[in-house]
Amino acid sequence: MRIITLNLNGVRSASNKGFFHWLPKQEADIVCVQELKAQATDLTSNIRTPNNYYGYFHCAEKKGYSGVGIFCRRKPKKIIEDIGIPKIDVEGRYLRVDFNNLSIISVYLPSGSSGEHRQIAKFFFLKHFFPILKKLMASGREVILCGDWNIAHKEIDLKNWRSNQKNSGFLPEERVWLTNVLDKLHFVDVFRNINKEPDQYTWWSNRGQAWAKNVGWRIDYQIATPKIASKATKVSIYKTERFSDHSPLIIDYNYNL
Repeated sequence: MRIITLNLNGVRSASNKGFFHWLPKQEADIVCVQELKAQATDLTSNIRTPNNYYGYFHCAEKKGYSGVGIFCRRKPKKIIEDIGIPKIDVEGRYLRVDFNNLSIISVYLPSGSSGEHRQIAKFFFLKHFFPILKKLMASGREVILCGDWNIAHKEIDLKNWRSNQKNSGFLPEERVWLTNVLDKLHFVDVFRNINKEPDQYTWWSNRGQAWAKNVGWRIDYQIATPKIASKATKVSIYKTERFSDHSPLIIDYNYNL
């Protein structure tokens, strides 16, 4: 089973940059995407059902903002579009598909970088998302949460960690929260469980020469329950082509969907 996750920074923009030409060549079973920046009416047939994928989407109410999606090779048994908290659900940040005992979730945590009001919204999300993660772990289901978590967990996960300790995405409170997801709830950061190397990033600022100099952040994850995480065999960050300011995170699992 191959799963890809990518923040598109606009599904129409990514489409224009060749994302839907690249996608079928990857032979992925599941593709989770975030930051659609589109309404349901904007999603053309080539976006909704590209190359025999079934597409499912949870768009934000606000135009040109947020939104998540999942492309599946075969139809899931169940689809859940929200977490039951209106303040969060109107922003289109959570979408879950179920296959037998496996749940795949496309999640897009808020960024707090645009101002204090958004950092407050991010902390609100973290506070209310933690009990949902706890319930998922207690459910007995295998779960893989794919997406842009907007948190670099450890110093190894961003190039300029010293100068970013007071910036959203690397605040102590955010990092402790993610540590608690992994250590207290026992979820697994699948990529880091396999690849321990530095300079492994999934997002680069458009400022300066961040991409050219690989001055990046690892903020896109596949975070999973231990049993399915243990079945991961290969991880990679695709950087040959660019469809967004993020790069696709690709993980193969020894598991039949």
